[in-house]
Amino acid sequence: MTDFKLKKLTIYGLFIALVAVTTMAITVPMVGVQGYVNVGDTMIFITGLLLGPQAGLIAGGIGSALADLLLGYAHWAPWTLVVKGVEGLLVGLIGYHSFKKEKKITFKTVLALVVAALWMVFGYFLAGGFMVGFEAALGSIPGDLIQGGSSILFSLPLAYFLGRNISRIPLLKEFYEQE
Repeated sequence: MTDFKLKKLTIYGLFIALVAVTTMAITVPMVGVQGYVNVGDTMIFITGLLLGPQAGLIAGGIGSALADLLLGYAHWAPWTLVVKGVEGLLVGLIGYHSFKKEKKITFKTVLALVVAALWMVFGYFLAGGFMVGFEAALGSIPGDLIQGGSSILFSLPLAYFLGRNISRIPLLKEFYEQE
């Protein structure tokens, strides 16, 4: 394994852990769908913007599913793997290249976050519909909208700061330059 591949694997592992920890840090249970509201989307957004679609997909999906397993929501883990993975992928596909070039918040950055958050709301509505019925799943939409919206608000200043200072973080600087 080349040195860069090992560093990439390490960075992905670090961001998987960061997604899991931020997801687990603040949880508000939603009784109707046996799920919870959290701020883990913030780290998924940051991952997609800083490291691109592949990292967003992997860290978003695995980190969030791991949090589900660790918090006792194993019934949600397969759905979360897909919903949060696609969320991270969308942020990376829409916002990564623009953010990497500009190193600041642009319309494309905000668009990436909004599209990804709306996907998360829709994805969990579908998952909840299949798990507990679509009528019950409607009840999760307000909580998911709050989760997505607050994660957008939390991630904007954090992304701006990290984008401006990426060259001061040696491991990320090297990854950023080689991608």
